[in-house]
Amino acid sequence: MARFTGKSIIVTGAGSGIGRAAATLFAAEGGQVIVADKKGAEVTAEAIRAVGGTAHAIDMDAGSEEDVVRTVALACDTFGGLDVMFANAGISGGMANIFDTDVALITDVLRVNLIGPFLAIKHAAPRIAERGHGAIILTASVAGIRSGAGSPAYSASKAGVINLAQVSAQQLSGSNVRVNAICPGLTETGMTQSVFDYARDAGKIDRVGRLNPLRRGAQPDELAKVALFLASDDASYVNGQAIAVDGGLSSSHPVTKQEYGRTSA
Repeated sequence: MARFTGKSIIVTGAGSGIGRAAATLFAAEGGQVIVADKKGAEVTAEAIRAVGGTAHAIDMDAGSEEDVVRTVALACDTFGGLDVMFANAGISGGMANIFDTDVALITDVLRVNLIGPFLAIKHAAPRIAERGHGAIILTASVAGIRSGAGSPAYSASKAGVINLAQVSAQQLSGSNVRVNAICPGLTETGMTQSVFDYARDAGKIDRVGRLNPLRRGAQPDELAKVALFLASDDASYVNGQAIAVDGGLSSSHPVTKQEYGRTSA
């Protein structure tokens, strides 16, 4: 497939994980990609160019308005405009509870995870609208849907991202710029690598992700493929939505688990 031939695309947080997977897949489908991150961006861009793709790297802080403006300008100057913004960059902020979370920590988490997507929409949407249509995808989380998947700071920031997708889709009415969010469940990225590495070393990898019906964690490309769908014309009537990509984790309230084909006593 070549759904993005000639399309100008920005991926933030593209130095690793979901962002790197998405940037690679966008380029493989003909996209011209701005690979943006605080570290690792050039490594991703080099890997894309090595297989014949088009990519330019830029060091950027997703929560800095100056950096976001500079990144959007690079895409427009280099590729003649902007078609897709994947605002994926985020930080975990650790696992401290409310009472152990200081204001500096939650401020930084909100700056990157929520203000970052806000800035991406603010500065990318007008340029995408100039093309006549396009898409913005935000990375939220199942932690933003309900409690139990992240710290208070992280969860609150991702709940904000879900609402931001809804509000901005409405405020971009008539522009043909669609805004959607993906809500990953447990995914093997730099943010969660220690969990997966520990489980493998302990011979317990089968326990990672066991609370969802698929009984496993996700790989970055599984999330990236959903982001590409939302960015493509295949999703031309999908707007203002938050799509959970979590193996079914968020489909249920806590219950006694049942095995396929068996009923628990």
